[in-house]
Amino acid sequence: MAAKGEMFYAWSADKATQDKGECGGAVTTLLKHALDTKMVDAVLAVTKGADLYDARPVLITDSKDLAKTAGSLHCGTLLMSKLVKKYLDGAEKMKIAVTVKGCDMMGLYELAKRKQVNLDNVLMIGVNCGGSVSPNMARKMITDKFGVDPDKVTKEEIDKGQFIIEYEGGHKGISMDELEEAGYGRRSNCRRCKLKVTRQADLACGNWGVIGDKAGNATFVEVCSEKGANLFSQAVDKGVLKAEKASEKGIEMRKKVEGAMMKLGDKWREKDFKGLGEGAARLKTIMTETGRCIKCYSCIEACPICYCVECSTKKPYLVEPGQVPPPFMFHLIRFVHISDSCVNCGQCEELCAMDIRNSLFMHSLQVDLEKMFGHTPGVSMELPVLALVEEKTERDRLHGTGTDQIFDIFKK
Repeated sequence: MAAKGEMFYAWSADKATQDKGECGGAVTTLLKHALDTKMVDAVLAVTKGADLYDARPVLITDSKDLAKTAGSLHCGTLLMSKLVKKYLDGAEKMKIAVTVKGCDMMGLYELAKRKQVNLDNVLMIGVNCGGSVSPNMARKMITDKFGVDPDKVTKEEIDKGQFIIEYEGGHKGISMDELEEAGYGRRSNCRRCKLKVTRQADLACGNWGVIGDKAGNATFVEVCSEKGANLFSQAVDKGVLKAEKASEKGIEMRKKVEGAMMKLGDKWREKDFKGLGEGAARLKTIMTETGRCIKCYSCIEACPICYCVECSTKKPYLVEPGQVPPPFMFHLIRFVHISDSCVNCGQCEELCAMDIRNSLFMHSLQVDLEKMFGHTPGVSMELPVLALVEEKTERDRLHGTGTDQIFDIFKK
């Protein structure tokens, strides 16, 4: 019986799943077992759409369909948490297994504390994430830096600090540092991210720390909850998953990789935040850039923290309607509403029609607040610090609200 905190190398007992999946197909096998044993009603995962640059969500109820979700898509930038709330009723009546990156997991926690997602019905299979690359950027990067037609690429991966592609006629890898110094590489929010191993999920899986003959053939699995321990143990007991204890050397290597990624996150935070300036200079930068806004609402629609039925930005006594670009109050409302809970998922920037650095602005505010109050969003059920919450009664009211807004002091 696996226990919380234990670490394993794991791989599928099925040869076809081993070949199809990444690192021995352990994640696919765990999801299949959860479905086949009715531990969950469905699996929410990602599959390839038209090409490697088109990541699409898929809800699977027949485990035979899981094969099409095997592998990774680093050039897809979906956020899974908002999908659970918006299309699956917050898992209120359906038990769902979800494959999650760090930002997916943090988004689910933030929605859960707002009573928008029922975490009791969510089984999170976490995957290590060094970052993702925007589809358009990936195509340009492969064309310009690799000298390869992006439509000829059959596989991509990020491994040992390199972005690696396989294509008709060969394969090639280039250092991610080199790519990013040249203005390519991962999304800016991914560069700043410091949650690389998803220990707040039920299982944290990845290839970091898999060494020797297991490298490339097994997945490193850290058991992070009783729910995760139960799934892992059942899969091993049923013989569908093979496992052995992770070696001390492998565990140490995993720590070193994670530590290096954390330092890289610090480096990019310092660079990006310094570039914004401070105080009035930062405010001027934000006001200037948001002056390009066309009020398309993509940032709000995609944000895992935004969930109000009636958005305050649509209230005429707060934001005068009909103006494009909207008055700065439009953006101030978002900053106040979200900045203490921003999980740096990057969706507000990824989907902005005007290429406004929304994620950077929000993340810089969140980090400042984290330093002031010690609250890190997305890693626990601790409540956010802003919405009038220093009084215990207000914290309790916030936690207990089931309405469409955290608070509405302007209610008429």
